[in-house]
Formats: sequence, C-alpha cells, structure tokens
Amino acid sequence: MIQKGLLIAVVIAVAFILGFWLGRTRESRAEGKNRVFELRTYTANEGKLQALHARFRLHTVELFKKHGMTNVGYWSPKDAPLAENTLVYVLAYPSRDAATKSWESFRNDPVWKKVKQESEANGELVKKVDSVYMDPTDYSAMK
Repeated sequence: MIQKGLLIAVVIAVAFILGFWLGRTRESRAEGKNRVFELRTYTANEGKLQALHARFRLHTVELFKKHGMTNVGYWSPKDAPLAENTLVYVLAYPSRDAATKSWESFRNDPVWKKVKQESEANGELVKKVDSVYMDPTDYSAMK
C-alpha cells in the first residue's frame, strides 16, 4: 500500500514538474520572440586596448547588467593587426526597443560618466565603434 501511494506521489510530482517545465519553455520562447542581439566591435586608439579591457572588466560589464543588457560574450582577435586594437562583444536584449532604452539609460548614468571621464584622463580609448543588430535564425541555439 505504501509503495502504491509513493508511486502515485512520484507520478503526480513528475507530471507537475513536466507541466511547469513545458509551460516555462513555451513562455521562454514567447518572450524570446523579439529578442535581439547586438554585435559591437571597438577599435581602440593606439596603445589604449589594455585600458579599454580594464574599463570593461572593472566597470562596463556590471553597468550593462544594471541597465538591462545581457552580456553574451567578449572576444579579442588572435591575429594582427586586429589583435593590437580590437574588442568584439555581443549583447542581448528582449527587443530592439529595449536595446534603445538600455543604451539611453547607460549613457546617462552618472557612474558611467565618471568612469568614462576617469578612464580617458590620458586620452580617448576608442577610435571607432561598429554596431550591428541581429535576429537569431530559426536554427540558432541562441534564441
């Protein structure tokens, strides 16, 4: 009798967990429907790449989180000449509109303004910024 009751409890628990998981999966897909990724490539001024990495490492990544940006990844090219002056990264947002709002609030953040000013006391770190907004393909693992 106890085994039968235990079996019923396990079946109910599994059914509940599967139902919850399937519901969250559908919900996640629905939320991700308008999800957008941004590929950003920074070209640092001569001799400023390490200072740019330090600014991201110590401040920018956390400030992005604060303003609703998802840090997907950061990369440094391996081969010259890009290895000498380039930072590449990807951010994700719930939508393109959310991206616009996040960047606006980030740029107006007094902490960011202070960090930028202090990190550029000996000159601007970034010479050029390229930004590309992207939608994941239907076969992408990143949805």
